[in-house]
Amino acid sequence: MDPVVALVLCLSCLLFLYLWKQSSGKGTLPPGPTPLPIIGNILQLGVKNISRSFSNLSKVYGPVFTVYLGMRPTVVLHGYEAVKEALIDQGEEFSGRGCFPATERYSRGLGILFSNGTQWKETRRFSLMALRNLGMGKRNIEHCVQEEACCLVEELRKTKASPCDPTVILGCAPCNVICSIIFHNRFDYKDKIFLDILETFHEDMEILNSPWIQEKHDSHWEFTFENLTTTVSDLFGAGTETTSTTLRYALLLLLKYPEVSAKVQEEIKRVVGRERSPCMQDRKHMPYTDAMVHEVQRYINLIPTNLPHAVTHDVKFRNYLIPKGTSVITSLTSVLHDGKEFPNPETFDPGHFLDETGNFKKSDYFMAFSAGKRMCVGEGLARMELFLFLTTILQKFTLKPVLDPKDIDITPIMNSFSSVPPPYHLCFIPV
Repeated sequence: MDPVVALVLCLSCLLFLYLWKQSSGKGTLPPGPTPLPIIGNILQLGVKNISRSFSNLSKVYGPVFTVYLGMRPTVVLHGYEAVKEALIDQGEEFSGRGCFPATERYSRGLGILFSNGTQWKETRRFSLMALRNLGMGKRNIEHCVQEEACCLVEELRKTKASPCDPTVILGCAPCNVICSIIFHNRFDYKDKIFLDILETFHEDMEILNSPWIQEKHDSHWEFTFENLTTTVSDLFGAGTETTSTTLRYALLLLLKYPEVSAKVQEEIKRVVGRERSPCMQDRKHMPYTDAMVHEVQRYINLIPTNLPHAVTHDVKFRNYLIPKGTSVITSLTSVLHDGKEFPNPETFDPGHFLDETGNFKKSDYFMAFSAGKRMCVGEGLARMELFLFLTTILQKFTLKPVLDPKDIDITPIMNSFSSVPPPYHLCFIPV
């Protein structure tokens, strides 16, 4: 072996062992697989389905274990009890945002998704207040979603029942809702500027907007122009991509299971009829449809490992002492696909959210929006959009697949950070 290569390897190993000793010396981390120098446990984790890797490791090391992503120790929580204990019972201690290198280039620790400490708390508080002032949670927001649902239907009519890929159209609808809330203006689905905005989400680039305050350069002032524009970008990006992906996956599942689609349409016809626009008041009278929407989110498991958390100070968790700043991964897969709570969890079945009499059944295991201090700011809006968009589409159209349902592939094309449905085409047949 070349002496230089040997020297580099030796120094790398010594550096790794030093850093490992330093980190382990500050606390008693949970057990886990032995890491390799520099790369840690990367080779033991299947990056295309990291949730399955965590599930396999939990069988060996229990519901709380440590993996090394490179030289950085990361505590993994697997199963409802461990996740609930951290995010809800000890929510403040686990409210930090863990290391997420893929976002650091554009977020720079700003905004609402990837910030920490006082900056995160102040930005989140301000965002919630601003959204409430703009009408979030009020009747006018529901009216805004209903109007966009009507525009969505008209856009789908333009396909003239021909096979189409719904990706762009379903991306426009939730983005337009946010535009209506923040700008009091929506865009035509063919508007070039609007489509450019959507494209920037796909490219993880910032969206700049007019500032809401006069910027100050005081390092203790949280509401800088840069922070606010990153926050708006977070709200647009997260609010558009997650909802549109869920809608796209929902239609694919309804194509795969036409019996579910038929039951939903029967309920819509009975409760809403053909002419009146569906509203949120209808949901309590539509248990099967409500269960279908919940089951879509449970089944697709959109963000399998959640966004990484971090402990805000040295934390005693069960029999371990986790040092301040340690990243924590909470496996939402292990909660949403828990076999005791949801029999046959790998099967798409709205019955998972129905009791024996056919009434909607809530579940504490439904953590599609995460839980605790860092749970999704836009949960209320997302729930409204999913219910109203899907019911309006199924009120006006029958979904016709281009393949036999048994041949439709519903396997996600990636299952590491997010679960994305495979590309597909369908026909929207007017009812």
